[in-house]
Amino acid sequence: MPKSFNQKIKILYLMKMLQEKTDKDHPVSVNDIIQYMDSYGISVERKTVYDDIETLKLFGMKIQNRRGKNGGYYLAERELGLAELKFLMDAVQSSHFLTHNQTRELLRKLEHLTSVGEARKLKSQMAAEVGIKSVNEAVYECIEGIYEGISDNRQISFYYCEWTLSKTLKQKHNGERYRVSPWELIWKNENYYMLGLDEKSGIVKHYRIDKMMHVTVEQNKRNGDAVFRNFDLSRFSTSTFGMFGGKEQSVRMEFENRFVGVVLDRFGQEVMLIPKDEGHFSVQTRISVSTQFFGWLAGLGTGAVIVSPENIRGEYISFLKKTLANYGESI
Repeated sequence: MPKSFNQKIKILYLMKMLQEKTDKDHPVSVNDIIQYMDSYGISVERKTVYDDIETLKLFGMKIQNRRGKNGGYYLAERELGLAELKFLMDAVQSSHFLTHNQTRELLRKLEHLTSVGEARKLKSQMAAEVGIKSVNEAVYECIEGIYEGISDNRQISFYYCEWTLSKTLKQKHNGERYRVSPWELIWKNENYYMLGLDEKSGIVKHYRIDKMMHVTVEQNKRNGDAVFRNFDLSRFSTSTFGMFGGKEQSVRMEFENRFVGVVLDRFGQEVMLIPKDEGHFSVQTRISVSTQFFGWLAGLGTGAVIVSPENIRGEYISFLKKTLANYGESI
């Protein structure tokens, strides 16, 4: 590589060194910088190093100089702090829709957003890779296809799959391609979902992205603009249990006061809590009634009761009776 060309890119190597090698606990001296440059065949003088550091400061890099023994220059501020990176890495690690390989690769890329020393701290705080992971290696291509359909205002088609007893994904509907107008992407319960208008039924539905295969952007324009123009995504998310659909109805429930936090976590801070007596309160909200909703309610034991409507009370009682029947019990 010509010497003149090396001189032109030396400031880029200096930037690279500061980003990858330094933090407040790991500064580098001017001699360290000169040796680093020499490893790339770049010869620099001390004055040139000082000048380039000032140039990078003018460019916006927050470079500080620590005086004294073991002092030197280091990058004091980054786009993402250590706590922010830890949060993102935890989210990646717990995401079910990513495969093990995708998880490891994303974690590696996030580590490169900080110094080697800080990355070592992050690694030491990371638990061993845990949780259920997807086997769909094409999940990125699916997401890109969905985004392309949304940005180009076009429908998409895809195969939708379900698990078999042999632990493989099998195409549903005998391999018939689904055709959907995509509108939103939802991250819920560590899974990623696409929300859209099913073109066959004309109903708003959601699909797990890790169960979608071979997404194709179609020429047809999207439908559902009137439906999604004022669509309340937050309400949809809180009313749909485990992202299993059901008929949405207004349901009134009573809870023991110890479940205030549980109710707020489930339905959001906007839900109205109506005191009943010293130990109970009631809530009325719209819910997509499904067996997953009944299962959530049953998990609260005797501290939660459906008050109305009567038909939902009856469905819940039937759900409990069928559950007991599985254990040879009856009411």
